[in-house]
Amino acid sequence: MTEKIIPLADLRYLNKIPVIPARLEAPNGLLADTLARPLQDLRISITDRCNFRCVYCMPKEVFDKDYAFLPQTSLLSFEEITRIASLFVAHGVEKIRLTGGEPLLRKNVEKLIAMLAALRTPDGRELDLTLTTNGSLLARKAQALKDAGLKRVTVSLDALDDKVFKQMNDVDFAVSDVLEGIEAAHRVGLGPIKINMVVKGGMNDQEIVPMARHFKDTPYILRFIEYMDVGASNGWKMDEVIPSSEVVRRISAEMPLEAIAPNYTGETAGRWRYVDQNRDGGGEIGVISSVTQAFCSDCSRARLSTEGKLYTCLFATGGHDLRALMRNDKTDEEISTVIAHIWRARGDRYSELRTANTDGLNTERKVEMSYIGG
Repeated sequence: MTEKIIPLADLRYLNKIPVIPARLEAPNGLLADTLARPLQDLRISITDRCNFRCVYCMPKEVFDKDYAFLPQTSLLSFEEITRIASLFVAHGVEKIRLTGGEPLLRKNVEKLIAMLAALRTPDGRELDLTLTTNGSLLARKAQALKDAGLKRVTVSLDALDDKVFKQMNDVDFAVSDVLEGIEAAHRVGLGPIKINMVVKGGMNDQEIVPMARHFKDTPYILRFIEYMDVGASNGWKMDEVIPSSEVVRRISAEMPLEAIAPNYTGETAGRWRYVDQNRDGGGEIGVISSVTQAFCSDCSRARLSTEGKLYTCLFATGGHDLRALMRNDKTDEEISTVIAHIWRARGDRYSELRTANTDGLNTERKVEMSYIGG
């Protein structure tokens, strides 16, 4: 008889159980790291599972039918997620984004959204509560998400051509179903809706202009993301990166663009609008240039993994085990103090140090995007 061993925790990445500082402190909402970057955004991965096998995130040759995803016992409960989120809000977080994997695969996700939507900033304001999805389940869940308190969604869509899109998601999922989900989200008021296209040279870069043309003059904001070296599974090569400047050049050659100011300090996307004759139509696009024009200096994002590890960079090799503190009956004051000490010690700026050969930057395996979200 063959025994099946089910892991109780994920051990594939370096993680540390934080030490509780001797002197506890109350949050004042004014945390800053070693580069004077505030803590304003929290991204929470609520599942490491996804029903797509996108080549830049969860390639099928790695994440196959035998891949060991986290057991249910390892995942943070909704109550644990909400507890941790409330501590981050006390430290200054105003925006929470739910990610995955594919977050809509998490059973009863609407319950979690309702719990997070009830949180308030220290001065009584609602949070900017958002969710990133591949859109596969959005049509059927949009109304429930809105009713639960979700503000808006970002939808991943890497091509309009069905053949190219299916090549990207690698599970034969049709473009039309994602577009249906986007329309459903718009109807119920989950907006403004952003559409994210990861551009990989030689695979879908021919879709840049058709995507721009399709979403021009719509309520949606299309954003182009440079193919990044996240994790260790996607076979990243610098020559497959299409620089954002080239994206803008291609679009502007057919539909002229002009740069516009960011909405806020630390916004990841550079903003461009279509130059129509009356200058009041056409909408805008965004470009996220994390490879060619790193924005580490303004990064205000912390990331919480599916099983409660705190990561201070998308390109990290290890995290800090907040789940262990909760499940060892540490108090809110103790965990809050730990969060403060971790953030104050933060000095991450991987993208600013990146070269064409990234092997030397990290001696440990980088955490996968599906584990901590994009």
